[in-house]
Amino acid sequence: MFPPFDQELARHYCMEFISGIEDGSIILKQISKESEERKGHGVMVGALVCVDAAGQRVVLQAVSGISVMALRVPQGPQCKLEKIIVPPLVPPEEIEKALEKNDKKIHELTYAIEKCVTTEQNVVPEPVEGPSKKQLEAERTQLTTESLLNVFNLYTFTRFDGKKITLNEIIKEHGGKLPPTGTGDCCAPKLLSYAFEHGLTPISMDEVFYGRDTPNKKNGVSYPPCDERCGYILPSILGLEILYRDSSIIVINKQSGLLSVPGRTADKQDCVVNRVKKLFPNCITQPSVHRLDMETSGLLVLAFTQEAHRNLSRQFEEGTVHKKYVALIDGVFDHNEYKGELQLKFRLDVDNRPHQIYDEENGKLGITQWEKEGTVLYTAPDGSKRRTTKIIFTPKTGRTHQLRLAASDPHGFGIPIVGDTLYGHCEPGERLMLHAFELEFKHPISGEHMHFEIHPSC
Repeated sequence: MFPPFDQELARHYCMEFISGIEDGSIILKQISKESEERKGHGVMVGALVCVDAAGQRVVLQAVSGISVMALRVPQGPQCKLEKIIVPPLVPPEEIEKALEKNDKKIHELTYAIEKCVTTEQNVVPEPVEGPSKKQLEAERTQLTTESLLNVFNLYTFTRFDGKKITLNEIIKEHGGKLPPTGTGDCCAPKLLSYAFEHGLTPISMDEVFYGRDTPNKKNGVSYPPCDERCGYILPSILGLEILYRDSSIIVINKQSGLLSVPGRTADKQDCVVNRVKKLFPNCITQPSVHRLDMETSGLLVLAFTQEAHRNLSRQFEEGTVHKKYVALIDGVFDHNEYKGELQLKFRLDVDNRPHQIYDEENGKLGITQWEKEGTVLYTAPDGSKRRTTKIIFTPKTGRTHQLRLAASDPHGFGIPIVGDTLYGHCEPGERLMLHAFELEFKHPISGEHMHFEIHPSC
């Protein structure tokens, strides 16, 4: 995943930490049994540079995993800069206890499966009584999944807003898809959770590998948070899935259900803009240059500086920003053509806000290019299935609810997008199946061509 914060300052403290390990001022103490596959391997060393409420710098440091604990050896008078070594989120003895219930049986099943494999490889296999290899593997999978869930039950993180979120809640956000073992034990979630729990504001974060070179990692090299584990949980801890960030702009993948900008009432202040300003306090007051409906997911670019904001706003006004959306419309669209263009005029329905209605005389023109990609068998939250049609939309204007109306209005397709609460039907647990998957623009400072593409996970 893309590093959520600048790495340069934190790298200095990672290298300082490594120097401490080598000169003995920091000890790596083995606190639980090291697995066979991890023997002789190195560790990731992480640092998160923060500021506290008084503006004082605080440095958090950590090592990856749960088998090793870092301890600082007292060296006499300490410098004024506060440095804290962050421990594992869950003590290793609690994890061992959670695994203990099924551990013996899993090992027995593994041994039995290996015997089956050996027997299958014999030229003249001897008849074997008892469960088949497939049955044994199924039983082992069930037990290992149960053990994994027992471990995941132990993990709770502190989010960007100071609220708690459990790993089980994050798993629900991913539709029940389980993350790999060790999720939560990397440096980044430890450091960020500790910072947010103690009211600290991150300004720089880095992770450096320390140990013997491997095919995937080199000693002394910085690496971004890993995709497999950190990419799974950090967006929930940070409140944003950050795809790109530099000193001028940030690009995120907005989740469905989150406002792009704050509303007028107190209950509508949680939004992309306020989350960006919370994570990056030096951001300008109004970083938004475009927005997505609350129910629409996908790519958004925001500006950190006034110069970047002016440039990006001009690109949107001139129509030089390229955007594409993917939608599932709730039915079979059997139009003879496979692509085309809709030019429809809509205006606000003043008696039924925020709905828009077709009005050929008083409406504003919305131009949308479309392309049919075929039918898709959609599975609803209740498990039922129905035929839908996948459509790629390329809007040429930016009218309110333009794509939702292009799909639902009789002057358009006459078939609403799946999960549309305003112009269609939304079952419990369902979401609007509209996602901004492609975004192209020129970098507001360098002029570099920027292209982002991210497809929905469901």
